[in-house]
Amino acid sequence: MVLELPVLRLDLDLPLPAYAREGDAGIDLLARVGTVLAPRGGRALVPTGLAIALPPGYAGFVQPRSGLALRHGVTCLNSPGLIDSGYRGELKVLLINTDPLEDFVVARGERIAQLVVQAVERVAFVEVDDLDGSERGEKGFGSTGR
Repeated sequence: MVLELPVLRLDLDLPLPAYAREGDAGIDLLARVGTVLAPRGGRALVPTGLAIALPPGYAGFVQPRSGLALRHGVTCLNSPGLIDSGYRGELKVLLINTDPLEDFVVARGERIAQLVVQAVERVAFVEVDDLDGSERGEKGFGSTGR
């Protein structure tokens, strides 16, 4: 199934976002403007030139690009960034440079993040006195090893 997603291009000189390869889950998002991220935590909110209309029951999740993280230490600060179905503003990506020495130059039109669109369930919390048991129980952080 393919979800047809209404998109408004706020910068007609940038192409529509696209999947890099068949079968990819993330759609590449591009930088609408160039900027410089200073080392040791320099950050910027980078606009993408796109606004979308997610239907009810769906959400968008903005995630880092693995190549930028591996090669340059650049990632998304609030990962994943959540886009609710009611949001109609420009998609923006909060980038951070974790490299200890080098600036990172974001070029206009560069792929800076990925958007994953997923169906999401609404929940209603039902208060109970106890939760059903499970094999894992209360074991949390680090409970399976390093």
